[in-house]
Amino acid sequence: MDDWNELRLVLAVHRTGGLTAAAGALGIDHSTVFRRLNALEKRLGVRLFERLPGGSYQVTPAGERMAAAAERMEYEMLSLDRDLAGRDHRLSGKLRITSSETLAYSMLTRHVAAFRQAYPGIVVELLIDNRVLSLSRREADIALRPVRPREGDLWGRKLADVGWTLYASPAVLDAIGGPLTRGEDVVGRPLIGWEEHIAGIAAADWLASHAPGIAFVYRTSSLVNQLVAAKAGIGVALLPCYLGDGHHALVRALADPIPELAGELWIVTHADLKGTARVRAFFDIVGEGLVGERAVFEGKPT
Repeated sequence: MDDWNELRLVLAVHRTGGLTAAAGALGIDHSTVFRRLNALEKRLGVRLFERLPGGSYQVTPAGERMAAAAERMEYEMLSLDRDLAGRDHRLSGKLRITSSETLAYSMLTRHVAAFRQAYPGIVVELLIDNRVLSLSRREADIALRPVRPREGDLWGRKLADVGWTLYASPAVLDAIGGPLTRGEDVVGRPLIGWEEHIAGIAAADWLASHAPGIAFVYRTSSLVNQLVAAKAGIGVALLPCYLGDGHHALVRALADPIPELAGELWIVTHADLKGTARVRAFFDIVGEGLVGERAVFEGKPT
């Protein structure tokens, strides 16, 4: 094998299990992946993947061996890339940040604006994604995450605790008889929630365990859209306090944050990048700016 792009191709198909997703990961089109993979197998004289019904690709022993080699090469290249980036003392260039939709919508952007004003030579690329992107593979340089990082090669700090509670428009709150006194009182109220098949999200699981399916009058996978729906008077929504508070069209349907839904907000980077000037600057301005709004995140009176 003398072409790294061929190894990357095999690794992408192995990781994603299909050509379409692999094409997206590689930044090329589906037909190119199909053509290159077929040409590679023909040249090597060995089947790297079994084509399964439904369009999925299952790696063969030969393909698995090649993908493992590609992964080792990728690891070394990424390690070198991070090492060089960690020595970069320029306050210019590109900085890739990943954040949830809700944080970017409600809190993050104004702090990024302050960062850009201080360092106009740094271009910020904000990736709005609720998935946990890999900092080791440089999918992002810095992540703002709602959970404590578990990977040993990451470095960062906790910015705040995050409270959640129930919100509604004043008209909806009047229609349901005024504020609720406890979370269990959501039974019998018109609820805004996630799609039925979604599980593993603490707030979605809490709603599902406290109210029957018939109580939900509107469902969407977007928390920002849940906020908009609550402001429009569709029903009661469970939102993080930093998203729900501060909107005149909304009031708390439950006065206090729900204890079992208390979360966290962390800012993290790869340990190899913590010495990069751009990363340090972002931690200093945006990280400290968000720390200054702890009361908003926690849902406490300001």
